[in-house]
Amino acid sequence: MRIGAIFFYPVKSTAGHEVAEAEVQPWGLAGDRRYVVVDERGEPLTAREHPILLACVAQLDGATIKLTGPHADPLRVTPTTRRFTAHFGSTPVEVTDCGDEAAAWMTALTGRQARLAWLDDPTRRPVDPAYGRPDDRVSLADAYPLLLTSTASLARLDDWIAETAAERGEELPGPLDMRRFRPSVVVEDAGEPFAEDGWRRLRIGEVEFRAVKGCDRCVLTTVDPDTYVKGKEPIRTLSRHRKRDGLVWFGVNLIPDGTGTIKRGDPVTIL
Repeated sequence: MRIGAIFFYPVKSTAGHEVAEAEVQPWGLAGDRRYVVVDERGEPLTAREHPILLACVAQLDGATIKLTGPHADPLRVTPTTRRFTAHFGSTPVEVTDCGDEAAAWMTALTGRQARLAWLDDPTRRPVDPAYGRPDDRVSLADAYPLLLTSTASLARLDDWIAETAAERGEELPGPLDMRRFRPSVVVEDAGEPFAEDGWRRLRIGEVEFRAVKGCDRCVLTTVDPDTYVKGKEPIRTLSRHRKRDGLVWFGVNLIPDGTGTIKRGDPVTIL
């Protein structure tokens, strides 16, 4: 098995970047989801409710970030020194405000009051203690530092979706884009579909990881990453084939047990 793709997402719920290599840090890939768009209450605005966020492309450049979107001129943003509390579920996290100009830019994009914030200290947010160790940390990703998916599992899911469409007399869809699942790493040559469900420890290149929990999927997977239009799949078909405990599952969450650089083509070894 090997890594076929690596992605990181500078601003939570905005467009991702596919890269040839990435630095693994204790809280995730370097530069991954250190920024977030929040509402007036400090709660994250995500592409689940605001798919247009996927049209925002963020480029990191040292201590600044450049935002590009369909609604306004590109904007270069430097975080301020003002901090406030954002809320990720029941967990409050202190973040740094990125200023009124960035807030106006994000408000215009989403159509509601919004601010852009930066997690200046990535050691502030702990991983759910039910699945992590006391010193495990995560950036502003939903819950865990990395998400792994496999091309074998996606191929099986594509087959199931085609079967569902045929049974319902619907037009046969094309293959799903893996970007819908917003992975950090994509494994090729995994053999059996959903083999990753049973992995507990693995090595990518020279970096070891714990696979601590399957990933339960939400409506964000139903949003086309290019058109930002919501559909029924893959949730409809996952509900038929991959439902457990009232949730649907695709991919596994990883916590690194070390740091280092991972590269496209690196071997993946189950430990």
